[in-house]
Parts: sequence; structure tokens; C-alpha cells
Amino acid sequence: MQQDFTLGIEEEYLLVDRDSLQLAEAPDALMQACQNDFEGQVSPEFLQCQIEVGTRPHTTVAGAREDLRRLRSCVSKRAAEHNLSPIAVSCHPFANWKDQHHTRKERYDALQHALGGVARRMLICGMHVHIGVEDQALRADLMPQLCYFLPHLLALSTSSPYWSGEDTGLSSYRLTVFDNLPRTGLPPIFGSWAEYERTTGILIDLGVIEDTTKIWWDLRPSHRFPTLETRIMDVQPRLDHTLSLAALNQALVRMLCRLKERNLRWRQYDRFLIGENRWRAQRYGVGEGLIDFGDRSIKPMTELMDELMGMLAEDAEALGTLTDLARLRRIAETGTSATRQRRVHAEALARGDDPGRAVVQHLIEEFHADL
Repeated sequence: MQQDFTLGIEEEYLLVDRDSLQLAEAPDALMQACQNDFEGQVSPEFLQCQIEVGTRPHTTVAGAREDLRRLRSCVSKRAAEHNLSPIAVSCHPFANWKDQHHTRKERYDALQHALGGVARRMLICGMHVHIGVEDQALRADLMPQLCYFLPHLLALSTSSPYWSGEDTGLSSYRLTVFDNLPRTGLPPIFGSWAEYERTTGILIDLGVIEDTTKIWWDLRPSHRFPTLETRIMDVQPRLDHTLSLAALNQALVRMLCRLKERNLRWRQYDRFLIGENRWRAQRYGVGEGLIDFGDRSIKPMTELMDELMGMLAEDAEALGTLTDLARLRRIAETGTSATRQRRVHAEALARGDDPGRAVVQHLIEEFHADL
């Protein structure tokens, strides 16, 4: 197989005050120190309480692990100098979006203007995984096949049950906020790379968007890199879980390329059906299973993961990620960050403690657990 299946990971963090556990804006000195430590790998995000990191391209998950570990450690160390701490969670448990301010940069000022009030609610963080696919035609061919697995990735990653101090009943409230933006959700089905370029080119030619970085589908060809970029996942409080999800992305792309070499492909299902699984993942996480369209049944996530691990065994072994994928089977069985946050919340209530503060403290501990 000619592909290297390189991977890169981007994560967005929230910054909280270590005493109040409320969101805090990133001081210029903090951003400058991080950028000096890791030139080109740390940047501000849309809101001033956010910070983004990105690994360099790696051929192995092990290489990405060390890179991301150092980035997380750097942000933690520099934040502590200002009595702040990062948390890797898609929604802060009790912060109010109305109290936040966007970063004053030309790019973010333009985004605020273009999106109006919708942009103000963007108090959310995600993680993106890039998998290297050099050939443009292959990228177009893989996209509709990989879409089938997007709900699985979302279900395993859910980390945003709370919004403005309330339990939303969802496992990923982040997606509810993000879907208010234009050009989001499941990507359209394109028959070729030329069709993708023609379709997106209409908006570019009309000046509606300057380039495809303003297309925010759950899965897209990256504008900057020769990669497929998966964007549906909530960010992970624990480093190990981030790497396991990255490993799953990498193994899925390798599996689909392996099928192509044998003149096979994954069956393409209508976006309406995949959208139903997307909703189930958003609502329940791993708790209520997903629809197996081939079998026409709703299967528990543990059963789906067992089947998926069997299909990906050859690829995981070749990529050296069997252990990383096995960790996802455990998540399917015991629950995601959303599950753990709700447990901490309930335990704090039973003790008579402030449940919101308890959840944030829990998220701080999880961020640092694997460093």
C-alpha cells in the first residue's frame, strides 16, 4: 500500500481561573510564551478564553502522542504562570456565552460580522484529525464512504452535556451550537474531485467565502493540507482518548484504501440515514447504540465496536495502534466524558458541594492525568 496515512491533530482548549473556575481570557503574554515555545503550533481562537494547538504531521500515533503531550504540557505550564488552567472540554459546565468576547483579529472580526449573533454563542471547542491522502481523486472517493463512520466517532467523543449551568440532556451539546452556522453538518456527496471544486467554487467566485476554510462540514478535504479532515468530534479531556480517536480515523482510512485495492468499497448510505445516527450519537453518546443499516437493527455500541475492531484488526496491526483502538472498546462499555461529568455532578450534589465547580475541577485533573 503506497499511502503513508500521516496524521495530525488539532485541539481547542478553554482557559479557567484556578480559584473561581470561571472562564478567563488569555493574556497576550501567555499566547506569546506558548508561541515562542512552539512556533506555528499554538494560536488564539475565536473567543479570548480559548487557545488552539496543532501537532505536526506524524506517520504514527506514537509520534503524535509525544507531540501533543508536549503541547498540552506547554499550555498548562504557561497558563499556570497566570493562575489559569486549560481544560479540554467542548462546553464549560456553567459559563455564560453572553459574558465572552471574541479575539480582536481581522479574521475573527470578519467572522463576527459575517455570522452575526450566531457567532456570539460559539463557546464551544472541538478536535480535528487530519489523515494524509495525497491524491485528490482518492480524497473525493473516500469522503462519502468515511461519512458512514462519523456518528461512531461522535458517539465515542461526546464531552458536552452542560450548557450555561444546565444539563441539556444531550451528550454533545456542542454540535447543536455549531449546526447554527452555515455550511456545517454532513458533507454533500460528490462524484469526483472536479464536482467538489465546481460546487465550492461557485461560492468562492461570488465572494460569499474567500476559500474552503469557511466550509465547516463534519468531514472535509483540508484547504491547507493534502488531507481528509474529520471535524465532528468533541474535544477530549484525556490525552489518551484523543490519541485513540485519532488512531480510529487513521485505521478507517487505511481500511477503505485497502478495500479499494481489492476493487471493493464501503456501501454509500443516504445522508438522511447517516443523519439519524448522527443525532443518536449527539443525544445519547454511547448509551443507546446506533443503527446498523445493513442489518436493519439498533446495536449497542459495544457490539458495534467489536465488529469494527474485527474489521480494522489488519490495519491497526500494520499501524501499530491495536492498544489505542482497544481503549475505545472500553469507552463504549463504560461511557464517555459526558458520562463521567454527569457522575461527578451527581456525586457533588449528594455531598452538598457545588456541582459545577466539581465538574470543572474534574476536567482540570483529567487534562493533566496523562502528562
